[in-house]
Amino acid sequence: MADRRCLALGTFGVILLAGSAIVAQTPVKPPKNNFKPQQDVELGVQAAAEVRKEYPIIKDEAIAAYLTALGDRLVAAAPAELNRPEFKYSFTPVNLKDINAFALPGGPMFVQRGMFEAAEGEGEVAGVMAHELSHVLLRHGTANASKAQNPWLQLGQLAGAIGGAMVGGQAGAAIAQGSEFGLGTLLLKYSREYEKQADLLGAQIMARAGYDPRDLAHMFETIGKESKGGNPQWLSSHPDPGNRTAYITKEASALTVGERPDAAQFTSIKTKFAGMPPAMTSAEMARRSEPAGETLKAVGTPGKPVPPPSAQYRELGAKGIFQASVPANWTQVPSSNAVKVVPENAYGEFNGEMVVTHGVEFGIARASSRDLEEATSTWLKAIAQGNPSLHLAGQQQYGKLSQRTTFLTPLTNPSPLGGAERINVYTTFLADGNLFYFLTVVPEAEAEAYHPTFVKIAQSIRFNEAR
Repeated sequence: MADRRCLALGTFGVILLAGSAIVAQTPVKPPKNNFKPQQDVELGVQAAAEVRKEYPIIKDEAIAAYLTALGDRLVAAAPAELNRPEFKYSFTPVNLKDINAFALPGGPMFVQRGMFEAAEGEGEVAGVMAHELSHVLLRHGTANASKAQNPWLQLGQLAGAIGGAMVGGQAGAAIAQGSEFGLGTLLLKYSREYEKQADLLGAQIMARAGYDPRDLAHMFETIGKESKGGNPQWLSSHPDPGNRTAYITKEASALTVGERPDAAQFTSIKTKFAGMPPAMTSAEMARRSEPAGETLKAVGTPGKPVPPPSAQYRELGAKGIFQASVPANWTQVPSSNAVKVVPENAYGEFNGEMVVTHGVEFGIARASSRDLEEATSTWLKAIAQGNPSLHLAGQQQYGKLSQRTTFLTPLTNPSPLGGAERINVYTTFLADGNLFYFLTVVPEAEAEAYHPTFVKIAQSIRFNEAR
């Protein structure tokens, strides 16, 4: 990358150029937020504790010290008017091979090993960290919660939900990853507007810290290529605003890059990673972990006969989100990530794993796009990574769910009871941009018998969220 520092200029020239950069750079203002900065910190500290329990944290002192020094340099370059004294920063390396990083409200940041391994230089890692730092400074996480006006999004509920929502986990034989009914991801899933804000402010922080902002654009290009190869983890929570390289490059032209840091240590850190055993993916981690906050319990004994659905129905739902009617003899399974409703003997441990053989699930998943078909496809691809036996079982089609446009995807999967099972997934958008999904699961041999019950449940769904 070209060195963009001011060379061979007098003191007066440097001051003029620095002044013009400040005038020319794009102003970035925090969005409306109903939370106090101290509440950001409380959320972040509690959620970070959950993440450290669930994620494979790298304990190597040299790597941890390097990442902290890099983070501290960026924080020192942050705009003083945004860098709240309440914030508690930490920078933690994570032993996962996916190209990803995330920052929690109030300051805790986690950078995955895959980010280092994909980066060509320190500036690219610094760029992503500056982007994540910008989300913290602009308080995008709690701004999301403020904007959603969702009764589930209360401070005490959010803190416990974030860790589990990021980790994913076993949600039965039908869906193994991606269901995030706890809504903690609203603190981490950003709009394209917020992403562009973080890009621009991140570029400005990079420049003040001595890094060329074009390194950030290059890293996003690398992430984009990786996502096309089947790893949508970053883009699922950080949607591309479009023309990213162009506007970051334009912003870079208005900025003066400060004194460059000594980046020689980056090579030795990359060498340390190369000498470590291979890291697992987030999908593999999810399969090995029970979802945070979920109490797994049996509903009868899987493998024994499952009684037919009752002709009587009862109401369930989540206040402020939806309500639906389900057979009166079905049991609701407690979960922080989804609402499962199953008949007797349809949920529990079978051959050493937790399974769902019959029933329905209601949940919320992150949307990577405002196009329903595209968002559904991206989400299902992420699910298939954790469950490679899951396949399309027919034509996807549009329909209606509670008067909203919905997208139906029929799937098939090996049933834990033997043979195949049929899964239908209905997706639609919520007002906050997330996907609401309703899925049904039943052994293929019983699909026709359960069809009227599943149709009746689907027709009973009513949304009562604020729009």
